[in-house]
Amino acid sequence: MKLEKKQVDALNIELTLNIEQGDYAEIEKKKLAQRRKTADFKGFRKGMVPESLVRRVYGDQILAESVNEVISKGLQDFIDENKLNVLGEPLGSENQPEVEWKDGNDFKFVFDIATYPDFEVSAGKEDTVNKYTISVTAKEKADMLKNLKKYYEDKKEEKSDEDIQKELDARLESEYAQQAEWRLTKDVRDYFVEKIKFDLPEAFMKRWLFEANGGKVSKEDIEKDFEGFLADFRWQLIRSAFMRKYDFKVEQKDIQDAAVGFVHYQYAMYGMPNVPEEIVKEAVQNMMGDRKQIDRLVEQVEDSKVFGKLKEEITIKAKKITSEKFRELK
Repeated sequence: MKLEKKQVDALNIELTLNIEQGDYAEIEKKKLAQRRKTADFKGFRKGMVPESLVRRVYGDQILAESVNEVISKGLQDFIDENKLNVLGEPLGSENQPEVEWKDGNDFKFVFDIATYPDFEVSAGKEDTVNKYTISVTAKEKADMLKNLKKYYEDKKEEKSDEDIQKELDARLESEYAQQAEWRLTKDVRDYFVEKIKFDLPEAFMKRWLFEANGGKVSKEDIEKDFEGFLADFRWQLIRSAFMRKYDFKVEQKDIQDAAVGFVHYQYAMYGMPNVPEEIVKEAVQNMMGDRKQIDRLVEQVEDSKVFGKLKEEITIKAKKITSEKFRELK
């Protein structure tokens, strides 16, 4: 197989794979033999079907599978040998010539490959992010207290004013502590996304998003939400760089613990804080059998490790803010 590389710009490559019959013939031969062993045709015992019949029925499929195997290996070898930071996955080029799927033919396939540059990450005390302490106005607190009292009256449940006040204070403290921590994590992420600059192949990314979603997301929607996606993607790359910098690893136990925590959280959201262990175990097993769920859990673990470290490394500045002003933050 002969490769032709065209460097379109600093981040985009057009790669042409010229595939000859000799590149896929051996693979095709093995696949044909495997299919012959399992082919089920009336009048023939398994393994005794004539090769000509198997080729006539399955030949086009086997040819395509064989050539695609050569393509996959060729692309991966090119990426590995050139140590490319590949974004997404290679896409068929708009310059792809028409393909005649005929056994014995030579084939030409053109792919667009997008990359991102190497970049450095660092975090220190010179990096400063606010952490908010949220206060509630007297009027807002009085309204909440009034609503809580009405709630217990409607339920015909007797509670003293003192107990209701204590409950309200505990709720506010817990709720605003969680919101402040969520905000700190968001602001740390946004700070480093803004601080660490590097170019990305945005035109390719829009096309990749469209094709990767199989048309479920329109090009208009991608365009509208692209800035948010771009920030998310930048953070994923930055997070991975911090994982390498601090030599963090995601172990199986980390994923398992994250799954357990997620299951408990889900049940707690439905008002079931004390779930039997066997139910949790079954739910975790189901999650661990789902590739998408595992990927999501891995991201969650990486976020936890990186954010935990960054909050130790940077300067976190305490800042007081009213609940009203907090809600206005972007």
